Amino acid sequence: MGKYSYDADSATESSKACGSSLRAHFKHCREVCDNIKGMKLAKAKAFLEDVLQFKQAVAFTKFTGGCGRHAQGKLQKAAGDKVRWPQKATKIVLDLLKNAEANAEMKGLDVDDLVVKHSQANRAQKQRRRTYRAHGRINPYMASPAHIEIVLTKYQEPVKKGEEDAEKPVQKLTRKRQAQLRIKAGGGTA
Repeated sequence: MGKYSYDADSATESSKACGSSLRAHFKHCREVCDNIKGMKLAKAKAFLEDVLQFKQAVAFTKFTGGCGRHAQGKLQKAAGDKVRWPQKATKIVLDLLKNAEANAEMKGLDVDDLVVKHSQANRAQKQRRRTYRAHGRINPYMASPAHIEIVLTKYQEPVKKGEEDAEKPVQKLTRKRQAQLRIKAGGGTA
């Protein structure tokens, strides 16, 4: 069992899955993981299957260089409509999601209540090859694989804000703000 960068509050009500040195572009894996974070399990699986069929797109937020603008970006509310359909990375993340779901079933958790609490992709060690160029030169030809981890937890209702007291709590003012209010009120040292 590998190390995870995130531990759920209660280990009995969570399920994990991870893959290391997966042969898909790290930048694509990062964007796919970022898109499914916070989704319910059924919605995340449906989203990834739609991406594979080009019905929905993955919004690219960080690695947008050379990323084109598409009409499906409006559906994802992507900045500048920058979206793509990374097939290989989506298949890998979908497989990990199904693996985490199977782990949850083995633990006896209700699969309908699970949420993707944590999903992240990290850079893995580059895989080195070489390509042959003109005039007898050789250049590196490296792959950028990824380590991916997914944690599913049971959905919890957000905690409601408590009742406030009838009196407003006195707000502590900084010395600068006190001086501004004194000048506004007519000056002096009161």
